[in-house]
Amino acid sequence: MREILILGRGGQGAQTAGNLLARAFFEQGSFVQTFATYGGARRGTPVTASLRVDDQPIRQRSNIEHASAMLCFDESLLEPGFLGFARPDTVIVVNTHKPASAFAGLGDYQFFPIDGRSIAQRNDMGKVVNSALLGAFAAKLDQLDIDIVCNVIQDTAPAKKDQNVAACRDAYAMVRNQDAGGQQ
Repeated sequence: MREILILGRGGQGAQTAGNLLARAFFEQGSFVQTFATYGGARRGTPVTASLRVDDQPIRQRSNIEHASAMLCFDESLLEPGFLGFARPDTVIVVNTHKPASAFAGLGDYQFFPIDGRSIAQRNDMGKVVNSALLGAFAAKLDQLDIDIVCNVIQDTAPAKKDQNVAACRDAYAMVRNQDAGGQQ
């Protein structure tokens, strides 16, 4: 079973990203369980989306204790409380313009930075980064068909559907290129 945590601040789209990711896994044929945790019920407070994904029904009903993958919408949230859910092999995709080496002091984790904001801006999305981050996360997970993720985004985006899909594909391609030894 894959356990995934998405951390952001209220209003950044982390909850939406968690729901879209869950739907993409479901449409790909996986069993999915998703739930959210909110800090204060206001904009800017930390929120967490949690997902479990498996090829068989999920019976577990507890909080995630050790995530296999994490997506962080705001690098300022990378603190011991959140990182305590990571293992050394946990994939941690973080929205930042900084290189992975900038996070070396936080522990022995696998940080994969992606500049979601610049990708969003390049695709006429302004500050809305969740589609770009989903594309990057899908590439790092290497378990999701990017076409399914983009179809889910196309079906659910309230506006700028084509730009959302373009940002998702742009980030996915960027991460794949990096993983193949290319430059960002």
